[in-house]
Amino acid sequence: MHDFKAIQEAVINGDEKRLVDLVSETLSQDVKPADIISLGLQPGMIAVGEKFSSGEFFIPDMLYAARAMNRAMEVLRPRLAGAEALTIGKILIGTVAGDIHDIGKNLVIMFLRGAGFEVLDLGINVPAASFVSAVKEHHPDILGLSALLTTTMPAMKATVQALDAEGCATRLRWWLAAPR
Repeated sequence: MHDFKAIQEAVINGDEKRLVDLVSETLSQDVKPADIISLGLQPGMIAVGEKFSSGEFFIPDMLYAARAMNRAMEVLRPRLAGAEALTIGKILIGTVAGDIHDIGKNLVIMFLRGAGFEVLDLGINVPAASFVSAVKEHHPDILGLSALLTTTMPAMKATVQALDAEGCATRLRWWLAAPR
């Protein structure tokens, strides 16, 4: 029997080395990468999210878990390349023009990838035109607009207006955006 519980615990504990070892060992037993993700890694990340919500975990705890998860995904990625794409949707995300903060965005990205989303990160200080170009090029299901500073929140509105003007907004499921 495969020890998916140990994989979950390594994620929860943010133990990169143990998690990579467990994932490698489980792969060597001819377990499908999709099973390792859905039965080990994802439940571990869900538990981390619940611990954060309850106040038991703090941002550093989440970062340790997310880093461990990303390392485990590095081990799995070569095995996933030939397999059917494991994604529940494509998300395009970036920090809006005028804002260079990205810790929260990066944390969200790690969790989204762990949950099975394909995430395209445009980075920080992204002008509205770059969001429009990226939406046209990549056709995401969801667009995430990040901002920490209230002074940069008008850039969210400008981005939404630019997407509307180009006819892009109606295709998207909105995740983070300023009201129109």
